[in-house]
Parts: sequence; structure tokens; C-alpha cells
Amino acid sequence: MSGHVEKAKELRNIAEPHHNCAQSTLMPFAAENGLAEEQAFALAACFGKGMRMGSVCGAVTGGLMALGLKGADAAVQAEFIRRFREKHGGRLLCDDLLAAADEAQVPHKVNCDGCVADAVAIIDELGI
Repeated sequence: MSGHVEKAKELRNIAEPHHNCAQSTLMPFAAENGLAEEQAFALAACFGKGMRMGSVCGAVTGGLMALGLKGADAAVQAEFIRRFREKHGGRLLCDDLLAAADEAQVPHKVNCDGCVADAVAIIDELGI
């Protein structure tokens, strides 16, 4: 497990301030790519819970932000999305991911922590 995944898990376990999925996915990559953690926290603040409306999962949007910081091209971005979908039954939307968790009787926090860890691990696997 990479240091990035461990950092993301640590962030998800901080009670106050809460780190949403986008923040927890972006922040482990921030400092090494020239963005202060405080800036990453602020930048991703509105992207939790699927942009606050159940849309694209915050772990995905945070992952795309991290890839942008790293200079990833469109092919790498598409591969990130493909791998995330593959791990999550084709789902990218927060509402759909949470509905699947409910059906499987997985608590939302456990599900979301898993989405964050998966997104961060995929970024590391891509080797950008």
C-alpha cells in the first residue's frame, strides 16, 4: 500500500474538520505537485457527495484533479475512469455507489472510504 493510500485513509478518519471524498483523494498528491494541502482542501471542498448533488463521486473528481496536477493526458484520465468503473460495477455517480452499498448492507462511510482508497491506488498504479 502506498503512502498516498495511507494518507487518504488518515484524512478520512479525521473527525474535525471532515475531509470529503474529493479532498481525501486530492490532498495526498498536493504537496509533491506544488499545491499546499490547505489549497487542495479548499479546492475540493465543493466536490464531496457528488458535487453536493449525488453526481460524479468525489473520489473520482478528486482523482481527476490529482491527475491534472500531475499533468496526465486524456488517455491517462480515461484509463483512471475505466479502472474506477471496473472496480465499482460500472458506477461513477455517488447516488448509484451509495445505493449499491445500501443493497449490499455496507455502511456509507465504509463504502466511501473504499472509493477513496481505490481512486488513490489507481492513480499510483498509473505511474504518473
